[in-house]
Amino acid sequence: MGLGSGNGGGKRRLISTGSPFEKTAGYSRAVIDGDWCFVSGTTGYDYATMTMPESVEEQTRNCLSTIRATLLEGSFELADVVRAHYYVTSQSYVSRVFPILGEAFGDIRPAATMIVCQLNEPEMKIEIEVTALRRNRTGSYTGSLAQNRIAD
Repeated sequence: MGLGSGNGGGKRRLISTGSPFEKTAGYSRAVIDGDWCFVSGTTGYDYATMTMPESVEEQTRNCLSTIRATLLEGSFELADVVRAHYYVTSQSYVSRVFPILGEAFGDIRPAATMIVCQLNEPEMKIEIEVTALRRNRTGSYTGSLAQNRIAD
């Protein structure tokens, strides 16, 4: 993975895994803007071998591994994830991926949505997209939610 060019020294940074899909389709694996990290939809490819595992469980683990590495490269942690979108190609996969997602996000508990849909290639069974907000390392977020709260 490597950082792409930013916006001339500003707070926006681009992260790439080197996947050929990123260049062909014109997107970044992640965009970091200040304390936010937006990780693009990530499928279960093993980027070291450019192969796709057969099982949805292994694809899910690969998605999470790629997402973790992307977040770490941007100085984020999985615990910073505040939003997750899951796309699966069969309703039968839901119960198979829930335990794996629970292992990764059970203590974090981001807002999440799962959608059953078709993906770009027939071998793709799951795609995961996350948004992270950098916390200070005491466990709270850098901005005060209380400051943004509307009085009752």
